Amino acid sequence: MSTTDFLIRKDDLSTTRVRAADDAPLADGQVRLRIDSFALTSNNITYAAFGESMSYWQFFPTGEEGWGSIPVWGFGSVVQSLHPGVAAGERLYGYVPMASSVVLAPERLSAARFTDGAPHRAALPAVYNQYFRTASDPLYSADTEDLQALLRPLFITSWLIDDFFDDNDFFGARPGIALLSSASSKTAYGTAFQMHQRPGIEVVGLTSSANKAFCENLGCYHRVLAYEELDQVAADAPCVYIDFAGNGELRRAVHTRFSQLRHDCVIGGTHVEQLAPSGTAKELPGPRAAFFFAPAQIKKRTEEWGGDEFGRRMVQAWQGFIAKVAQSAAPWLVVERHDGPAAVQAAYAQVLSGRGDPRSGHILSLSRASR
Repeated sequence: MSTTDFLIRKDDLSTTRVRAADDAPLADGQVRLRIDSFALTSNNITYAAFGESMSYWQFFPTGEEGWGSIPVWGFGSVVQSLHPGVAAGERLYGYVPMASSVVLAPERLSAARFTDGAPHRAALPAVYNQYFRTASDPLYSADTEDLQALLRPLFITSWLIDDFFDDNDFFGARPGIALLSSASSKTAYGTAFQMHQRPGIEVVGLTSSANKAFCENLGCYHRVLAYEELDQVAADAPCVYIDFAGNGELRRAVHTRFSQLRHDCVIGGTHVEQLAPSGTAKELPGPRAAFFFAPAQIKKRTEEWGGDEFGRRMVQAWQGFIAKVAQSAAPWLVVERHDGPAAVQAAYAQVLSGRGDPRSGHILSLSRASR
């Protein structure tokens, strides 16, 4: 057997190549997972953009200097097992490389999940090292695998962002405004869907002119403005800024305009070409930009609520969101499949450019033949 990997230059995300190599034999306690499909979104581009500073390149080392493998979320089937607790044929969901297969070392097994115990992942955030066994997964349904791969990790982040702001009483900006950049991105509109339910908060989406109508039709923003329409928001309104774009010029405009900006939360970098240089944000008026790290909020709430209650609340929120996204009359997302190395490469280039249709959800596979 052999594995096909999709590799990206760490210092130039537009440079990619496909590598095929024979599989090494498994060691005792390992399993080989065939990666049947995985989602590619702007969130994965963020993983690459912050790959060094936030250790995303470390999850699936390529063994080649300067080349990385972007982590993605997907589904796969165990095709070979030397672990007594995991059977060949078992279906799993979790964090995988852009590849046709991956080797895992299961530990801490339960009926619902296990952790990859590979030594190089030991110091990385535990939430990314868990693999969910679909037979016992409360969020799983076989007929929505594609939507789960596309939206589940993003929505969990969205749900946690909303909870983080509510937990902190919107940093004194309630009543007030939540400004969300890159409003057409999946993590942004998932956050808007949750925040729209919070009393005292007006959710304002900021997006490109081309995506304004799409965002308005979602119905989860109270207002949608093109980036050049920022002056339509009162300059003295208490507000928070939730940045999914990573656009340095937009950050400067927000900090310069709003005298009552209470918090600047950095989520991602969908506008990779406009990421602010390191240190630029220090010069801006108002609060210092602060990264949001989802695992920290998971840890806090799990300790406060307990694991079962955390899971119950998350499942309830997910079910409400997915019902809205998948509504037959006007679905928020239309799945596009890309099978084989050439199709994966083309889809990656499209997502990296940031110019794709926000209605499109890209599902990729390097284990299925191109169609």
